[in-house]
Amino acid sequence: MNSIDNNNKLSSFIIINISLLVSAVCYNVLLLPLNIVSGGTGGVATILNTALNIDPSLSLLVLAIVCLIICYIFLGKETALASTYISIIYPVYVKMTEFMTDLFIIKKADIFVIAIFAGLISGITGGLIYKQGYNSGGFSIISQILFEKFRISVAKTTLVMNTIIVIVASLYFGIVKAMYAIIYFYICSYVIDKVILGVSKNKAFFIVTTEADKISSYIIEILNHGTTEFGVKGGIIDKKRDVVLVVIPTKDYYRVKEGVKLIDPKAFFVATDSYEVKGAE
Repeated sequence: MNSIDNNNKLSSFIIINISLLVSAVCYNVLLLPLNIVSGGTGGVATILNTALNIDPSLSLLVLAIVCLIICYIFLGKETALASTYISIIYPVYVKMTEFMTDLFIIKKADIFVIAIFAGLISGITGGLIYKQGYNSGGFSIISQILFEKFRISVAKTTLVMNTIIVIVASLYFGIVKAMYAIIYFYICSYVIDKVILGVSKNKAFFIVTTEADKISSYIIEILNHGTTEFGVKGGIIDKKRDVVLVVIPTKDYYRVKEGVKLIDPKAFFVATDSYEVKGAE
């Protein structure tokens, strides 16, 4: 068991470092030269670089240390230590790779493609870091504190902070650059979710019906998929009904949907993405 844990820790360490290094290259090559604000401490570093000519890696390091101190005060030593490595090593990687800004000259005419591509890279690297059980440090620590102390949604605080950063950036770089930043944010967030959850290949149906046997027969005999049936009771109308649970490939979604409508037009069903299915015989 110890060897397995050690291998997991080593692979996690390697993934985190590669992700941070690629993220730093993306920042120096794609985001910083074109003043596309990446949000968080990276976005602030970009603004300070233009406004006050401060080295971005220095800004990132100072902001990271400030956030770690705040984390130590409000969340304790263990939480602060867990975020220390990523918070410190990322500015180091940014400094190490800053020579690439001059090595790869990016045309400003391609800024739309660059915003998309940068969003993809940042989403993949960010998702891989989150998947290892760590956060990206920086302002995400502030979001974590607000959630722990005041139960304010992490998504909401992140959105508010990034919105403020983009508004400030628009004063220096213009509205158009702010629009590209929004495109970048959307793609990055979308890709992070996909990396963490994976791409859904299945749909899970919860079908509340009075024709459970007929619907199960249709799914089993026509679509060749198994089903599970269980009884439920309505919260408003105190009446017992049956629920048919089935997980099917996405390609069969409409066949299930239309089949249920034909068999029981009054059936109530919920279809949702299913990212992982285990234990099926």
